Parts: sequence; structure tokens; C-alpha cells
Amino acid sequence: MTTLAKHTPVVVGVGDIKNRSTRLDDAVEPLDLMVQAICAALEDTGLSTSDAQSLREKVDSISVVANWTWPYPNTPEVLRSKLHCRATHLHESEHGGHSPAELLDEAARRIAHGQSTVAIVTGGEALASLGAFHAAKKFPPPGWTHLEDHTSIWEKERKHNLAASYGLGLPTQVYAMYEAALRAHRGQSPAENHRESSDLYAEYARVAAGNPIAWTHGKEPDTADTIARVTKRNRMICLPYPLVMNAFNTVNMSAACILTSLEHAQELGIPHSRLIFPLGGAGTHDREDFYERSCFFHSQSLSSCLDATLAASNVKAAEIDLFDFYSCFPIVPKLASLHLGIPIHGGKRPTTLLGGLTSFGGAGNNYSLHAITEMVRQLRSGQDGQVGLVLANGGVLSHHHAVCLSRNPRQDGILYPIRNPLPIHVSGAWPQIIERAQGNARIETYTVQYERDGSPLAGFILGRLEEGGARFIAITTDGASLKVLGTNREQVGTPVWVEFDEDAGRNTFKVLGARL
Repeated sequence: MTTLAKHTPVVVGVGDIKNRSTRLDDAVEPLDLMVQAICAALEDTGLSTSDAQSLREKVDSISVVANWTWPYPNTPEVLRSKLHCRATHLHESEHGGHSPAELLDEAARRIAHGQSTVAIVTGGEALASLGAFHAAKKFPPPGWTHLEDHTSIWEKERKHNLAASYGLGLPTQVYAMYEAALRAHRGQSPAENHRESSDLYAEYARVAAGNPIAWTHGKEPDTADTIARVTKRNRMICLPYPLVMNAFNTVNMSAACILTSLEHAQELGIPHSRLIFPLGGAGTHDREDFYERSCFFHSQSLSSCLDATLAASNVKAAEIDLFDFYSCFPIVPKLASLHLGIPIHGGKRPTTLLGGLTSFGGAGNNYSLHAITEMVRQLRSGQDGQVGLVLANGGVLSHHHAVCLSRNPRQDGILYPIRNPLPIHVSGAWPQIIERAQGNARIETYTVQYERDGSPLAGFILGRLEEGGARFIAITTDGASLKVLGTNREQVGTPVWVEFDEDAGRNTFKVLGARL
């Protein structure tokens, strides 16, 4: 065996855990769900009990996807203790749904370049159980790891920027604004766009119905008509997305991957049929403050990530057999599909292996690790193809990382790439942002946020001044303007009057060219 082949990274075991019960007596905290997933991954290698124990003892790298449920201060260290291994590389990710692909890519690099022999990537959530404890007024959950600080990540990660002063910046708001911008850019009517999103998510729901790990497994999948219809149970959250086009996060799930070198896998006697080869990966970050980005009908970080991952893996888009695109909202798989030139829905194969964050379940930052484990299983089967791509997304289209995996090693004789080929942040020309705007302007993109009873709460726009073209953020609670924004007519490009409200300390606007 050549030196190159010896160090080729391979995935040898994967595991997924779902604790569907929300009974307090059945609650398992994220750390213990991760241990269960790792044990399942060890069993998945096909090794005997003694050989699997030997593999576990040789784990020298533990990478953990940061969880939303329970903010442990030292998750990798506790896992090392529970696994009785001597891991020296201990790392917990930043928060973001891109993290699973990034951690797998980094683990493969370390193995390829002799910095690691056996690596574990894991993550887990118990948000459904946590919600049950809150509802029962039993907090903190008895028996869970004691924490000095229970502050949620939503409090710790709260943004203090220009958008926050408008109450703007939540994923439900920002992804909706991207959808409106892309819709207008493509020349779709709101009705056409809504149907496309409904058809896409109905396809995803059917995939989830056949996936035993999915939170909704065993339930009749939602149809496109059900998803499209706005009702009390499927109320509008932020235009154009009703509830079932939003990620569903209250799940209890965990996943784990075990990687080693080809040489070590063969020494252990793991059958070649169980080995899946990471080919390459890449990732980058967009502007953290979304309102500073160049446009909202395109994601530079997403497109760069896909292109660089394919190049790093020596694979063409047409050679990809299986996809899983992160899908907290329909806009993300739409942008990825459009960039790669594949159908948004109704293609040869769906662009999900799991069913999306609504139907499969939005397992916090860890969704795409479940996509990776499922990709490994489907590639092993050999029935659906040879090469797969997982695209992971974090923030509000802020962070992207992707990886390619295959039944076969790289064909170009090159070792796994030594570094991420992309810069940390995308570069480009950014628009001028003004905090105090006044004058005639046009809507660049928009959304309307709704109350639980279905009434409009507020309208938000990113606009451009007619004079000079500077971008601004503005809000309205004006009834006439909200009525216009909420109609089934495109309002991107509509003229508005914007002015700075000294008392409120923010820009307000009124629609001028009503398109009813």
C-alpha cells in the first residue's frame, strides 16, 4: 500500500439516535444522547465487541457540534471521560448549522496528514425534552448535568446592530426577505413562488415519511396543498412563509461519525464495503450583518462553497448522485439548486436525504450531521449512486460548508486537501448603508411579520434611496402600507417614502405606488 493510500481518510461508522418520547421520565440530556450515538457508530463498523472497544480506546480526536439545549462548558472533555479514551484534539464548534460539514472536513484533513488516527464527530439536542420540563415548571431538569449558567444561546448570541434596533434579524424574517428578492429576480409571481415552495416541501415531507430517524416518521406526509394553505394551524409567520415552511426545532436527536485511515481500517478488518471516502470540502462566511451584503437574490458564500467543494473533490456537478441541501426554509435549497443547474423539485432525485428541517426535524446546529450519516448509509448500499454532496448552512445564509463523499477513493492520486481552499470571509463590493434615510425610495426586498391571530404586526423593508442609491432599513405599522405589502402582488421595486422617526429612533416608511 502506498503512503498516499495509507493515509486516505475513511468513514467507518455512523450512528443516529432519536428519543421520540417527551415524557419527563424518558428525558435524556444531549451529552448522553451523543454517547448513545457514538456507541451506535462503533457498532455500525461491524467489528466485534473487543475490536470496537480497541477502536474506541484509540480515539484521539473528538469534535462536537455546539448544542442549543444545554450549554455545557466542556462537552469534548466530558465525552473523552465517558468514552475512556485519550483524545488530545478536543474541539467544540461555534454555533451554526454549517458546523457538522466543517468538523467532518477538518477531521478528514487531520487523518490524511497524519495528525489523527481515529476521529469522532458528534452532536445532539434534547429541545423537545427541555420544552417539556419548562412546561412542567421543573427547571433545571433534575438529573441533568449541573450548570452554573443556564443562559440560552439566543441570549448569548443576541445581535446588537442596526437591524436589531428595528426588531429585525431573526431567521424567520431574513430568510423570508431573501425569498422575496429571489422571487422578484426570477420574475415569478408570489402565487407561482408559493406553489414552488409548497411542491418542494411536499417532496421533502415524503422523504421524511420514509426515514425512520425523522421526527415525523410514521405520520402521513403533508401535501403541497396542505403546506400552501394558510390556516389557523398553518398560520403565516413572516411573508411568504407559513408555519410549515419554517424549521421545526423541538426534537431529541443525536448523530455521530467515526473516521480513521484506510490503513487502520484494513488492519482492523473492516470490510471495504463499509468504507466511505470523504473526497473534499470547503466553506466560507458571508457578511455577518445581513443588511450589508451585496444583494438578496444570491448568496455569495453558498455559491463559493459549492464551487470550491466540487473543485477540491475533483468532481463535477453532473457526477453528483445524491444531495442533501440544508433546508431551514425553502430559499436555501432553491439557491443551491439554481446555482448547480438542477431542478428545484421534481428532478431525478430529491435534493434531500432526510426531509428538511420541518419534516425531519431541525436538530439545532446538528441537522447536517444526520445528513452525513444518511449519506454514508445510502452510498454503502450502492443502489442510488457513487458520489454525494452535503451542503450545510448556518446563521441567516451567513455560514456555509459542504463536503463530498464517495464509495470510492479519489481518482486523481491526490491526498485529501491539506486546507480549506476558501478564505474565511467572502470579499466584494458592499453597498453604502445609511442609518437615517429620508426621501423617495424603492423596496429592495421586504417581509410582513404576523401575529398569532393572523393580523399583520409590522412590515420590514430593505430599500434604496432614489437619489444616490444608498441602502436603508425601515419599518411600518401603517395599515394601508401593510395591506399593500400583504397582497398577492410583487412589491419589490415599489416606490415608498421613507423618513427618520426621531422619537422611535428608526426609519419608517409608507408605500406610495400601491399595487393592490
